[in-house]
Amino acid sequence: MTAGNATYPIITIQPEWVLGEEAMGSKEKFWFRESDDTPECLFKYPQENTGQHWSEKIAAELAGALEILHARVELAVFQNVQGSATESFAREGRELFHGNQILAGTTLGYDPTQKFKQSDHTLSNIFSALDRVFKSPETARTAKERMAEYLVLDAVIGNTDRHHENWGILRKRMPKGWTGMVAPSFDHASSLGRELLDEGPGRSRQRILAEGRIGQYAEKAPGAIYWDWTDRRGVSPLELVRRGAEAHPETFTRALQMLDKLKEEDLRGIVGRVPAGWMSETSRIFVVELTCYNLKQLRMIAL
Repeated sequence: MTAGNATYPIITIQPEWVLGEEAMGSKEKFWFRESDDTPECLFKYPQENTGQHWSEKIAAELAGALEILHARVELAVFQNVQGSATESFAREGRELFHGNQILAGTTLGYDPTQKFKQSDHTLSNIFSALDRVFKSPETARTAKERMAEYLVLDAVIGNTDRHHENWGILRKRMPKGWTGMVAPSFDHASSLGRELLDEGPGRSRQRILAEGRIGQYAEKAPGAIYWDWTDRRGVSPLELVRRGAEAHPETFTRALQMLDKLKEEDLRGIVGRVPAGWMSETSRIFVVELTCYNLKQLRMIAL
């Protein structure tokens, strides 16, 4: 697969740009800024033997093609190590209020410190929390529709890491009080089969492709949002949208209609623009096949 257009630019981060390390999350990362006139960005090292850097970039480009609000991402290199750079959207007086903080204040007994298997992190609790945070019916409806867009994006890219610190609200103090909005979608590194090796024993991209198991891979991927608090694991991103669209059709309708904006040739172009040396040919084929499967499944959901 070759790029139809120019490849994505690559930022070469200079040591003097580095501002400090980021404490939240499990992956090594740090903030940097090229100059006082440019926004801060977060550089993330991909975990060893993963494609977290290219998955972050491709996911952001797919979000852009779908016109879903998202954090800007560029490919970046620091000290000869490939990674990704995510532009900060918490600026100009805005602060990010994470999902676990929101749910702790709106959901009885919610533990905001539980990092794994937080079964109270359900779609129902998320929507209820947004209803409580955004007081008017109109602003609450808009907030839930935007969250639905992010969940549809997750289903397109197979993002299994929409945990309670990977969404939030941007708040800003104004003369008459606080104003807020659902923050842009961010942190999509756990997507697009980024954890798989191209070949080898067990699950590999080549084996999944050769055995026609793309659908099985997509359908069995456990997400970080639960359907019911009694469930032992989160449902797959695809299944979450299926159930969500059935339970809340008015909330998911616009998000599902946005899928019409993404054509297969656009998808291939987005993947093809990743520079040589950053992503293998097998990875490119796998990403296209997985995304096409997910899009087909999502387009079958009745509106």
